[in-house]
Amino acid sequence: MKTRSRLVPLLPVLALLAACGATVEPAPAPAGGEAATATVTNCGEQVTYPIPQRAVSYDISGTEKMFALGLAGKMRGYVLNKVADPSIDGSAYKADYAKVPRLGTARITREIVVDAQADWVFAGWNSGFSEERGITPKLLEQLGIRSYLHTETCWDYGTAKADVSPLDALFADLENLGKIFHVEARATELVGQLRGRLDAVRKGVPAGAEPARVFVYDSGTDQPYTAGKHAAPTDLIAAAGGRNVFGELADGWGSVGWEPVVRAQPEVIVVVDYGDQPAQAKIDFVKSFEGLKNSPAVRENRFHVMSIGELVSGPRNIDGAENLARYLRSIGR
Repeated sequence: MKTRSRLVPLLPVLALLAACGATVEPAPAPAGGEAATATVTNCGEQVTYPIPQRAVSYDISGTEKMFALGLAGKMRGYVLNKVADPSIDGSAYKADYAKVPRLGTARITREIVVDAQADWVFAGWNSGFSEERGITPKLLEQLGIRSYLHTETCWDYGTAKADVSPLDALFADLENLGKIFHVEARATELVGQLRGRLDAVRKGVPAGAEPARVFVYDSGTDQPYTAGKHAAPTDLIAAAGGRNVFGELADGWGSVGWEPVVRAQPEVIVVVDYGDQPAQAKIDFVKSFEGLKNSPAVRENRFHVMSIGELVSGPRNIDGAENLARYLRSIGR
């Protein structure tokens, strides 16, 4: 296991931030010396953090993991693509979204982070952090800004390629955040509650039932965009008593051809709901697609709409599992 230190000397950091055009406010030094730091394993590496004072999160995943642990007061802000806006209305953390500044409505960038004078950034690999867009943990570290990557995305990051199932990754993130922000008791309680609810969902699956074949339709007409092995829907579908027909796809979210969808003969189609394309428009398209007209899902009109907030890594994954389980039971599956 590799170890990386992110305790960067202050003076070089100030110079680098100044070069980016930022007015720097040094973070107050937490009391307690060594006790004010925490070491966790992130993407196969041990990382030591002082307690973040000016955190920035990207997307629903990072933002709601923070909110769920009561960490809104430690946040300088969050970045959330505007297509995810409808998911805020259905969130248990709607009040926190209104209270914490929104720093951007598209992708997170290095400029946003520097302008916010962040000291810690929470995002996923290739779903926030990106070599191509010039915002990576390594580049931010050169500016004295520490990072934490969603465990769900570690399969595609660095040399360790830590492969953790999506829901286990969610629990690992919450536990690690508890350590980093020194709210371990709250994290332990939350993870216990979520695990208990998940166990209840699994116990509700009819004994001996064949898992329902489920296709997750996010978007796309030429090629459908769907959830693969490393994305949360695969785990929550399994917990609810189904099987993601692309659960072996070696990806998080990715594009596939329509022919494999037709061959899979899905019995249920989960339609992802977010702002730029109405769920009903997606349903209408699938119903019009010639190859799927005789699939069980289309023939029996078995479409289940789910918020993007339930399907990206976060506490609402358990809501998603519960809601899908209720739907599957309602159709006798």
